[in-house]
Amino acid sequence: MRTFLVIMDESDEARAALRFAARRAVQVEGAVHILATVAQQNFSAFGGVQATIEQEAHDRAEVLAHGVAGNLFAESGIMPTISVKIGTGQQLVSDFLETHREVAALVLGAADRNGAPGPLVTHFAAHAGTLPCPLYIIPADYDEKDSDHEA
Repeated sequence: MRTFLVIMDESDEARAALRFAARRAVQVEGAVHILATVAQQNFSAFGGVQATIEQEAHDRAEVLAHGVAGNLFAESGIMPTISVKIGTGQQLVSDFLETHREVAALVLGAADRNGAPGPLVTHFAAHAGTLPCPLYIIPADYDEKDSDHEA
């Protein structure tokens, strides 16, 4: 089954990427996998504090991912798979792609016209030729319903 991997955070860009991935998945009878990343904290002197902060961030990311998953299911009928990982976003995504060969495309959201690309877009766009799958970069304000073409 073709799986579209979407990196989720609280941004409009991520939601646009998720809508795009869901539409593609519906067209090819595929699936969507949401990967929510949580930055690892560096409070080595306060291990308990670090663990608490990471757990709270993990819980927030999981709630966010489940919320958008519910919305996605209501809109498209697709219930995505959800993973929440702690670490560096670029490394987590790279590791995920290496171990999940079913991923047909990495779908990232780009900033609107006035914003700079985020670190994941910058990194993966520079390395697109070495990825095991195609990379789709979806603008935050992209709406296929208003578009005359298919991506």
